Amino acid sequence: MSDGESIRVDKWLWHARFFKTRGLATRLVQEGKVRVDSSPISKPSRNVAPGAVLTFPQNDDVRVIRIVALGTRRGPAPEAQALYEDLAPPQPREKRVRQDNPGHDRVGRPTKRDRRAIQALEGKSGLE
Repeated sequence: MSDGESIRVDKWLWHARFFKTRGLATRLVQEGKVRVDSSPISKPSRNVAPGAVLTFPQNDDVRVIRIVALGTRRGPAPEAQALYEDLAPPQPREKRVRQDNPGHDRVGRPTKRDRRAIQALEGKSGLE
């Protein structure tokens, strides 16, 4: 691979807007969490070219990306999305509901009426 046909993997991840800073992309590569064509890498200086398949974690998802173009700058989102093909797009998630207080189904702090109802169920009076 010559210099005109390849780019550093951390720089490409930053150009494609997968990470907010190049330092975050570098750290992920150094931790060994990025794979290039199913081979784990740990050096951010590893060059990648169009056609390479990258696998890496992002948030709670595992992204599988095929590089289509290298790009010359970190441009706007539509320009960045043209640099890759998403082979395994993240699935939409169900909204998680906290079950910390099953007796209170409203969002936020209970009202005075709710507190009185909870105290009545617990057998307490409001004067204690």
